[in-house]
Amino acid sequence: MEEKNGLLIVVSGPSGAGKGTVLAHTIANYSKLRYSISVTTRQPRGGEKDGVEYYFKSIEEFEKMIENNAFLEYQRVYDNYYGTPIDKVKEQLAQGYDVVLEIDVKGALEVKNRYREAVMIFISPAKRETIAERLRKRSTESEEQLIIRTNSAIEEIKQAVFYDYIVVNEDAHQGAMDIISIIEAEKCKIKNNKKFIDNLIYGGNQL
Repeated sequence: MEEKNGLLIVVSGPSGAGKGTVLAHTIANYSKLRYSISVTTRQPRGGEKDGVEYYFKSIEEFEKMIENNAFLEYQRVYDNYYGTPIDKVKEQLAQGYDVVLEIDVKGALEVKNRYREAVMIFISPAKRETIAERLRKRSTESEEQLIIRTNSAIEEIKQAVFYDYIVVNEDAHQGAMDIISIIEAEKCKIKNNKKFIDNLIYGGNQL
C-alpha cells in the first residue's frame, strides 16, 4: 500500500482507556482526519449502527473477506473477529486525508510490520484503577469479564514500548489536542516532506 499524502495513524490502548472519546474529540477538531471503520463479527451494542461504529458481518462473511485478502490486519478477540478493510484506508489516504485506525495491540503491530510509515500512538489512563472503573460504568461486562479485561489491559500496557507516542487520557479534550500536536509534528518531519524538498531543488510540479 503506497501512501499518497495522508498519514496512517494507529491508535491503541486498553479497554477503559477512553480511546473512542479521545478520538471523537480529535476528529471534531481536526478536519483532515478520517476514522477507519473496522469490520467485526460481534453483535452491536445499544445504539450502534452498521457502517457508523463498525461494519457488522457474520463469521462466514468475515472469513470470506479473509480469503479475498480484504484486510490490512485482522484479529480474533474474545471469540469475535475484528479487521481493518484495506480498500477504504487506501482510498482515504489517496484523497490526502490522514486516516486513524483504532485497533488492538496485536493488530497495530501487524500494521506496523506491513506499513513502516504508520504513526503509532498508545492511549493510556493515568492510573491502573481507572481501567476497572471505566469498564464497570459501561455495564456491558459481568464481574468475571471485568477481571479478564482488566488483566488483559495490563498486558496491553506492557506493549506500549513498541509505540512512537503515549497519550495519557486524564481529559478527553486535552488528549485530542495531544494527538493533533503529534500529527502536526509528524507532518514536519523530513521523511514526509521529500516531495517538497525535491521540488525546491529540481523545480516542477512535485508537491
